[in-house]
Amino acid sequence: MHFETSLDYLESRPYDEISVGDSASLVRTLRPEDVKLFALMSGDMNPALANTEFRHSGLFRDFIAHDMWSASLLSTILGTQFPGPGTVLIESTLHFSRPVTIGDTITVTVTIRQKFDHNHHIVLDCACVNQDGMLVVSGSAEVLAPAEKIKTKRTVMPEITISDKYARLQVLVARAAGLAPIDMAVVHPCDRESLRGALLAAEANLIDPFLIGPEQKIRAVAEENGFDLGSHRIVNVKHSHDAAAMAVTLVRSGDVEALMKGSLHTDELMAEVISRAAGLRTERRISHVFLMDVPTYPRPIMITDAAINILPTLQEKVDIIQNAIDLAHIIGTPEPKVAILSAVETVNPKIQSTLDAAALCKMADRGQIKGGLLDGPLAFDNAVSIVAAKTKGINSAVAGRADILVVPDLESGNMIAKQLEYLANALSAGIVLGARVPIVLTSRADTAETRIASCVIAALIAHANRAKQQAG
Repeated sequence: MHFETSLDYLESRPYDEISVGDSASLVRTLRPEDVKLFALMSGDMNPALANTEFRHSGLFRDFIAHDMWSASLLSTILGTQFPGPGTVLIESTLHFSRPVTIGDTITVTVTIRQKFDHNHHIVLDCACVNQDGMLVVSGSAEVLAPAEKIKTKRTVMPEITISDKYARLQVLVARAAGLAPIDMAVVHPCDRESLRGALLAAEANLIDPFLIGPEQKIRAVAEENGFDLGSHRIVNVKHSHDAAAMAVTLVRSGDVEALMKGSLHTDELMAEVISRAAGLRTERRISHVFLMDVPTYPRPIMITDAAINILPTLQEKVDIIQNAIDLAHIIGTPEPKVAILSAVETVNPKIQSTLDAAALCKMADRGQIKGGLLDGPLAFDNAVSIVAAKTKGINSAVAGRADILVVPDLESGNMIAKQLEYLANALSAGIVLGARVPIVLTSRADTAETRIASCVIAALIAHANRAKQQAG
């Protein structure tokens, strides 16, 4: 007899109800999260599971599971299905025939081979086959069968999300693979994180840094933290204000093609950048974009403007949106979906942001904003959740699928970005657009990883600017 499993209950088969030849099956599909979770739980970080050269040597065609993941399925079927609750595993012998790869669907079958009345032990033949019918694991297990029937309501297991910020950072860094490092002025890197971020970005071949600040202070920070400054250039100036002015001068002279804020205040750097006499203005309004990789969202998402424009006007929002769309094109999104946020998703004359959203969408229809698909006003929930959008009856190609979130003002945008970073473990990159060169504008509290992520974006923009100049 082949036993089927109830979806609502766990029910054991006592020894007296089991006959030789009885069987049961369990089906599972291997997901990337399963491999990561098994590695975390077991501590088995076998490099063979992740090494690209080994994986593609001909035997392994993709990321593979730990062998014991397959074995754990046998434990699952024995303890929860057949014989079920109360079963005690005594001994098992397993042979692993071939690896299990991401996406493989494994069917585990156990069949009663022998019973022992004197101690209520049973021996089961075990087999795991993949979706192609190929044997993955085979063997046998001896168990102590339950003495009496046990029936209990099945517990709903919680969902587990593994947030690997370092892995997501490596994916982002890979976007710049093959590109030459860009010359970047690092303005006043006089604390641990700002100097470490610049040095790590240089180590990743993203930038060739000009370290601008009091040389003695920079070297002291390096010595205190064991950093090797190597042959990186140090431009010695007296204080942070001089560092900001020197960085802008290096851009204007063509010596660097990007800036990165160090341990000085944002206003101090941006005052030099926006100076009408000797700054880095263009015809476009300067704005800021947070590019965030959020574990619970299926794609990177931009938030703008959350750092430069405090309460932007309608015309300023046009430039803010166009800057973000242009960045989306550079990082590989040909027609980004732009959600213009407000507190509600309907136009309300008493809420200015809803009026701006409606006007911006019409301006996009008329070609005044190009390259993206706009919709608004949208509340945050229906901008990022298809379920929320459908619940509220919003029929939109943008709702629930947004690539860019345009916030009403700096306060709301900054709160959203910081909440995602600190409560949702988002990987964050911050970049200023609309100036002559990209500017990595991070908070003084940001980690070196955030600075590296921002340097990736700056490098992509700088190379796009090079290509544009060569084409022009």
